[in-house]
Amino acid sequence: MTGLTRCARSLALFVCLLLAFGGGQPASANQAAGSADPGFAAWLQDLREEALAKGISAATLDAALKDVAPVARVIEKDRSQREFTLTFTRYLRSSVTETRVERAQRLMEEHRDLLQRVEARFGVQPRFLVSFWGLESNFGDYTGGFSVIRALATLAHDSRRSAFFRAELLHALQILDEGHITLDRMLGSWAGAMGQVQFIPSTFVNFAIDFDGDGRRDIWNSLPDIFASAANYLSQEGWRGDETWGREVALPPEFDFGLASLKIAKPLADWAGVHGLRKADGSPLPAVDLDASIVLPSGHRGPAFLVYRNYRTILIWNRSILYALAVGHLADRIVGAAPLSALPDEQPISLKAIEEMQALLNAKGFDAGEPDGLVGRQTRAALSAYQRAIGVPADGYPTAEIIERLRRE
Repeated sequence: MTGLTRCARSLALFVCLLLAFGGGQPASANQAAGSADPGFAAWLQDLREEALAKGISAATLDAALKDVAPVARVIEKDRSQREFTLTFTRYLRSSVTETRVERAQRLMEEHRDLLQRVEARFGVQPRFLVSFWGLESNFGDYTGGFSVIRALATLAHDSRRSAFFRAELLHALQILDEGHITLDRMLGSWAGAMGQVQFIPSTFVNFAIDFDGDGRRDIWNSLPDIFASAANYLSQEGWRGDETWGREVALPPEFDFGLASLKIAKPLADWAGVHGLRKADGSPLPAVDLDASIVLPSGHRGPAFLVYRNYRTILIWNRSILYALAVGHLADRIVGAAPLSALPDEQPISLKAIEEMQALLNAKGFDAGEPDGLVGRQTRAALSAYQRAIGVPADGYPTAEIIERLRRE
């Protein structure tokens, strides 16, 4: 799945990431709860009028909106929240498995001619297209079983993110009206991500491609359209076909962990010469003119990565750093790279514990923002400042040990 914009184009922030492995939903997932809300009919009529004003035909609206009512399961999914943080080790071990690597290699060879034609037009290397395909839908196995129209209508009527989902619903109706997919086959995730690359409707409208020339943009069934649409999206967002995404590196013992931030970009020559970084196997970094940033998905105890411009483009597709690292690593494994050098045994931290950590940091004068259980930039900066103050590696990574220390002080 791809995502919300830059907000709206990358829906899944992390949501899309989880949907990639959620599998299809049973037919009952599409059953409406019945419109207990007396305002829903009026809301739906207003939506219909807006859609008509945008040029969507009455016939399409009659078919698509007939008997539409809020779907309780969609609201349940939208309101559900993970109890624990997702660790890089757990995520990578579940997403980049040996079985998936081997299947990706077979599929890339099977579709080599098509992938090379797509690369020639859009400049995106085949291994990355296959990697996105594998992570988004397990190569088309899991594309979701919710009616996209019913799911988006439910979310658009709901007050929490109504404006965003109303716009997506109108795009979905446009897609139907243009004949790219039939209503009964327009299935996707509970949040409206569709097809084998899990595009939300606005991403489809802006980037999907009819590469097989049949007059339809079919990201559900046509591999030419699927690969070309993904490649067009990446290309238009800045993908560089002559560069990779990044690489695992070895950090020197005296490394300043305050430099590990996507806000800090330095030339590879600086990372190598000034800061002493090397490849994970100890060999020198390549002598190429690239700016890179350091990502530590598991803190100072886990692997370190230098990431380049293409990594940032992956983050436009899905803003999760774990997802972006998995896309890059799977792409590397497809062409024969070794597994990562080491993955730590990470202990998941409960969201309540993260909220407590944020409150404790605030109480000590380290501004972590409003305690919400989410480890964003402000929380990491506050934690890093606290770590520097107590003389431990300032990687900004929450652990049970650091939370326990905050509790004791």
